[in-house]
Amino acid sequence: MELKDRVALVTGASSGIGLATAKLLHREGMRVVLVARTAAKLEEAAAALGEGAVAIACDVGELSKLTWLVDQVVARFGGIDVLVNNAGLHHRGDMLRHPPQALADMFTVNLTAPVVLTRIAADHMRAGGCVVNVASLAGKLGVPGSAVYSGTKAGLRFWALAAAEDLARRQIRIANVNPGPVDSGFFDADIHGVSNLTFSQPMSSPEQCAEAVLACVRDTRSPMEIDLPFASGKLATIGYLSPRLRAWLRPALERRGAKNKAAFMRRRGLG
Repeated sequence: MELKDRVALVTGASSGIGLATAKLLHREGMRVVLVARTAAKLEEAAAALGEGAVAIACDVGELSKLTWLVDQVVARFGGIDVLVNNAGLHHRGDMLRHPPQALADMFTVNLTAPVVLTRIAADHMRAGGCVVNVASLAGKLGVPGSAVYSGTKAGLRFWALAAAEDLARRQIRIANVNPGPVDSGFFDADIHGVSNLTFSQPMSSPEQCAEAVLACVRDTRSPMEIDLPFASGKLATIGYLSPRLRAWLRPALERRGAKNKAAFMRRRGLG
């Protein structure tokens, strides 16, 4: 896809992977709509990008607002070429420490909203367009302490793999980017809720995730997936296929993760 002057809608774009993706797509010549809940931070990010970047404050968890969101983009730019479903919600740790509604909210933001937003956007996406979901390696192999999050990301991945056939009828592609741990500040608010197993894998940067999103946009295959890091993706696949091997490896991985987590906390000054 020739990206110059094409239109991208990126959710969760005020920080982390979403902001890095918006910056990269804008640098590639795209007109970018940044979407997140907090208007002030979002508008600051769009202003920093300059011409061709627009901020629209919207909580994708409020499903009734998604039609309004797409209408705003279409009114401004005439259509959509790329949709990046990046907004995410993660209440960490044992699911029993959280109220039922908080768990339901994770499904709404991480799974239902991308499906609904994609369906709405599809009516306004031009031929050759692309939907990219920021899923997770936790959606390839369930992570203890992230049971609900793993479930939402698994659902997102498998929906995309199956939806490719439907979207292809309108010449729209779909892809998943599956990061492992990302050094984006996403951990800092509840570091003690992050499992040692999560920290057993190398961290990616938001910029590396953004590069993977761009690679999906440029690729002609559909569906497709990119795992970050590549080796961690292979390890997750092996663990899924061989539960016995997963059980055998887990203690060693958790020991390594505990060391990595302690070092991370020291670097960040987290108690």
